[in-house]
Amino acid sequence: MIISRTPFRLSFAGGGSDLEEFYKEEEGAVLSTALNKYMYITANRRFDQTIRLSYSKTEIHDRVDQIEHKIFKNILSKYLPAGGIELISMADIPSGSGLGSSSSFTVGLLHALKGFLGTFQTAENLAQEACDIEINQLYEPIGKQDQYIAAYGGLQFIRFRPNGETFVDPIVCTSDTRRELEASSLLFFTGLTRKSKDVLTEQKNNTRSKREELRKMVDIARKMKIVLERDGSLENFGRLLDEAWQLKKGLASNISTSQIDEWYSRALSSGALGGKILGAGSGGFLMLFCKPELKNRVRQELRELKPFDCGFDTQGSKIIFMG
Repeated sequence: MIISRTPFRLSFAGGGSDLEEFYKEEEGAVLSTALNKYMYITANRRFDQTIRLSYSKTEIHDRVDQIEHKIFKNILSKYLPAGGIELISMADIPSGSGLGSSSSFTVGLLHALKGFLGTFQTAENLAQEACDIEINQLYEPIGKQDQYIAAYGGLQFIRFRPNGETFVDPIVCTSDTRRELEASSLLFFTGLTRKSKDVLTEQKNNTRSKREELRKMVDIARKMKIVLERDGSLENFGRLLDEAWQLKKGLASNISTSQIDEWYSRALSSGALGGKILGAGSGGFLMLFCKPELKNRVRQELRELKPFDCGFDTQGSKIIFMG
């Protein structure tokens, strides 16, 4: 039996510049952190020759081509072990919530199956192959940041070069700055889940017309890196987060809603410095940034939303059990 554990992510700024439509002409960049909430994939040998998959539903098949779940089907078509196999996925959060669950699943499944087959994988191997599967083979309208932060973990500045190369640069800041960043981040589950594909397809199609906004968002990600590594003033970080959110809302028509705007406005009035809807938009998790001593006031103001306690992950995707 093999169990892989792969983190979800929180993207602070730069999302959208990881789409090829942007970075093939100029460098894209995002500032992201992995969270200590995870996708778990268990791979276990089955007593017969069948394939059993357990996720939000259960599938049992004799052949890979019978599988409905497209990521399971794609990866098992390449890495099906001899004999029967059972694969189970479990997660700390629901899908469609804006924390990169699809890419964490893809990275985690690759890691578990490669481990089951006895093949060692680096974070770069996992990220590259997950990107190839999701973007080039399954034609998802997504970028590359989620796969890389899921594989590498940590607090990272990730750059996307026009030649297709991706560079993962750890944020080098003091332990006090890192702790304050973590303590100042608040997550609320809005109760709204959505199909990110609809939002992302429009955003992807708008890349050319929204290039200037995306360029500004990349610049904000760079400024955030400087704040964390040199400045240390997280009030400036919070204001940059707000600036990035105002730009992100204009990338597509359905990134925000009147209800989300109301929650955000009330949070700012209660002391939050900035925030954003995580992921594609329209629902999922609302991330807010405020001084730790004001967090309870913001929670009280948004008491109809469910607070979600989490911290930062430093390890990325890993095998946590082999037996």
